[in-house]
Amino acid sequence: MKVSTTSLADVLVIEPEVHTDERGIFVETYQQQRYEQAGIPQRFVQDNHSGSHQGALRGLHYQIRHAQGKLVHVVVGEVYDVAVDLRESSPTFGQWVGLQISAKDRTQIWIPPGFAHGFYVLSEWAEVTYKVTDYYSPEWDRTLIWDDSHVGIAWPLLDGKPPSLSAKDARGKRLDQLELFE
Repeated sequence: MKVSTTSLADVLVIEPEVHTDERGIFVETYQQQRYEQAGIPQRFVQDNHSGSHQGALRGLHYQIRHAQGKLVHVVVGEVYDVAVDLRESSPTFGQWVGLQISAKDRTQIWIPPGFAHGFYVLSEWAEVTYKVTDYYSPEWDRTLIWDDSHVGIAWPLLDGKPPSLSAKDARGKRLDQLELFE
C-alpha cells in the first residue's frame, strides 16, 4: 500500500494494493501490521457504515472525550471527505483538508483523534465505512458547523445548492464556540 501525507501532516491518504483479474478485484482494506508500519498503530474497536443520497453532508463530527481516530473508506459512490484540526496546540489548528475519494479509487483517509470529520456526497448514492479507535459516546459528541467562515471549507456543492443536513448537523457550532483539544 502507498501512504502519503496531506497539508495536515497527521491526516494520511492510504492507497491499498488492488488485485484484479477476469473475475474482478480483491483489496485488503485493513491489515494491522501494515497499518502499524505506516504510522497508524491504533487499535480499532468499532466499524461504522453509512449510506447517503447525493447532496447529503454528514458532519463535521468529533468527540471531545473518548476522541475517535477514523479510517475512512468509500465502498459505493463518491464523496468529498474533510478533516479539520481542532487541536489548539497544533501548528495547523483550525485548518482543513478535503479530498475526493470514491469506491472506484479505493483510497482511504486516516483522520487521527483531535480532528472534526465530515463528508459531502457527490454521487447519486454513496456508502462510507469507517473504523474508529473508540466507542461512540453521544454525551461527548460535538459538531462543527459545515459552513463556518473562520474555517472556510471549500465544499464542492452541486449546482451551488445548500447540502442536505440532519437536524443535529444544522445545529453545529462555529470554531470559536466549540470545546477544543489541547
